[in-house]
Amino acid sequence: VAEKPSIALSIATVLSGGKLYTRKASTEVHEFDGMFLGSHAYIKVTSVVGHVFRLDFPPAYQDWNASNPLDLFQAPVHKAESNPKVHICRHLNQEARGCGHLVLWLDCDREGENICFEVIECTGFQVNDARRKVHRARFSSVTEKDILKAMGNLVEPNRNEALAVDARQEIDLKVGVAFTRFQTTYFQGKYGNLDSRFISLVFSSLFLICFH
Repeated sequence: VAEKPSIALSIATVLSGGKLYTRKASTEVHEFDGMFLGSHAYIKVTSVVGHVFRLDFPPAYQDWNASNPLDLFQAPVHKAESNPKVHICRHLNQEARGCGHLVLWLDCDREGENICFEVIECTGFQVNDARRKVHRARFSSVTEKDILKAMGNLVEPNRNEALAVDARQEIDLKVGVAFTRFQTTYFQGKYGNLDSRFISLVFSSLFLICFH
């Protein structure tokens, strides 16, 4: 599973020697006969389109008038599909049926590592399952040399890096939404004669600067 359709096609083209069959799905699936870990195998290559899930607050915290912005810092969060209309999670689950190995070709950074575990969750694989194994490909480009090298040196995905992204996403969500709501309601109260459509403020935690 790659991070985007173009990378999936590049990987499949190299591993199949250009002899592959492509079919339409939520994202394209490329199929071919090949070699995997020294044995003949039937291989399918597909992709996600970035993060499969996004963090959000439960419905009880969606109503601005029903909760104080400060309450958001202690509020629970849950994961929902980033793009429900594309059905990426269902797509991955269907394609994983009957497969004995899952190879993760996501970008080699923390975000990519986080998406690895989103893919694992959707497919039903388990990292430590001896019957259906999970592998991580480490690569710096999609050249033939790098793809073949990565395929020959598979490792395990790094859960700690994935958890670090989960933590950062939760902080971004809580700080960003809390400050957005606070600032918006503050200025609506201060300048009540203005159309509220023009004083809705969006705040990103990336721009939080404190002065002492």
